[in-house]
Amino acid sequence: MNTIRQQARLTPAVLGLLLLVAGIFVTTLPAGAQSDATGPDVYIVDISGTIDLGLAPYLDRVLGEAAESNAAAVILEINTPGGRLDAALQMRSDLLGAQVPTVAWVNRDAFSAGALIAIAAEQIYMAPGAEMGAATPVDGAGTPADEKVVSAVRASFRATAEERGRDPVVAEAMVDPAIVVEGLVTDTQILTLTTNEAIEWGYAEGTASTIDNILEQMGIENANIIQTSPGWAEAVVRFLTNPILASMLFSFGFLLIIADVFSGGIGFLAGAGALMLGLFFWGHFIAGLAGWEGVLLVILGLVLVGVEVFIIPGFGIFGLAGIASVLGGLYLSVQGREIVTDEDVNRALATVSGGFVMMVFGTLLILFLLPKATRIQSLVLAAQVDMPAPPIERRKRDFRRFFRPPEPEIPGNPQTSLPPSPQTRPGEDRQPFIPANLSRDEDLPTLVGQRGTALSDLRPGGIATIQGRRVDVVTEGDYIQAGEAVEVILDERYRRVVKKVGEDS
Repeated sequence: MNTIRQQARLTPAVLGLLLLVAGIFVTTLPAGAQSDATGPDVYIVDISGTIDLGLAPYLDRVLGEAAESNAAAVILEINTPGGRLDAALQMRSDLLGAQVPTVAWVNRDAFSAGALIAIAAEQIYMAPGAEMGAATPVDGAGTPADEKVVSAVRASFRATAEERGRDPVVAEAMVDPAIVVEGLVTDTQILTLTTNEAIEWGYAEGTASTIDNILEQMGIENANIIQTSPGWAEAVVRFLTNPILASMLFSFGFLLIIADVFSGGIGFLAGAGALMLGLFFWGHFIAGLAGWEGVLLVILGLVLVGVEVFIIPGFGIFGLAGIASVLGGLYLSVQGREIVTDEDVNRALATVSGGFVMMVFGTLLILFLLPKATRIQSLVLAAQVDMPAPPIERRKRDFRRFFRPPEPEIPGNPQTSLPPSPQTRPGEDRQPFIPANLSRDEDLPTLVGQRGTALSDLRPGGIATIQGRRVDVVTEGDYIQAGEAVEVILDERYRRVVKKVGEDS
């Protein structure tokens, strides 16, 4: 019976999981309608609007599916003003390495990055009145990029044209106004080809106003046309590679890990931070931006920060090197990996700057809040001095306990020498027990000059025993290990400052 009940309880969960997997599977399939034709498959890829990092994995996925189904062709319907050069370079590489025939249909405009994508296809057809070219790289303000970037982009256009058997000088003239093509463009213009000019100069096989016109000219009959669109994964990549969101994901992931480390262990917060960093790198890996060098730099940075926190007191060279390594990994992961334009550099610097500001303020907030949280918890324990202080749960999973010296036996330690708390009857208010020989804090003499022993690591706040009492103390910023002798140098009742015995005042 128990087995049957367990199966009954598991069935909804299993069904829910299956539905989730099925939903993800469906969303990854090419969207749109399939014709009922029995001829060869022809995939249609929509490249419209601004070219971004989500289009590169979308094209790669469709080319792979088309190759697996032995499709007759993949037709790219292009109508774009351009976009990110790094995304266009990835799409160019995918088209040059495609294992299925590729066709670019310029349905109105293929400017800038769109021109490079069109030239990378095996065949080009253009709609009446369409245009292709104007590919000079510019920065975010519309200013032409420096000569180094222009030369690199020009070489990429030239190599692509040569690979497809087209005149490379024409392709170069689309990028560099200094290139002259007699009878086509002077040395003061950026080349933009019309439909007739593209056909005349070998940059288009013909004119086509519809997909059917293209298929007729290619000799493909009764084709099974498969319309595709970006799936959920490509949409997520677009979302995760947004500079603002990328900076927030990276910074918050780093801060959550640091907060858990500073609080004395590795737990839920660190796991949430690792998940955020994983999402950041996954999106940038899929987009073709991030590489393993960025991941390794971030891991190295976290290790160096951990060394600073756990092994070397204070905050010095290891901590600074760790932060620099983390920021370096972030920079490499958001910058382009082929031709790096000024826009790419500015975008990467903006992301890193935003991440740095958030990490600095977040770390200061963590350092400010954690001692307050510890002090509040200690005050709750101190209010019941009659009861042994239970160990903080986080210490149970703190690996530093293996390296701590055993706490010394201290005469008068309230954990061992105070009498048990008196019991209260129902309805009575429970008052904190105060030994007869001690009065409340406001009546106590000052503790300045008194010596005791640190009961916990002082980083800089913690607990010490002074005159047989547990007292919340703080150092002037120095690190003092548990078990070391301390002396009170300032007593303001709510804040008692101590130093290690033997140090100068």
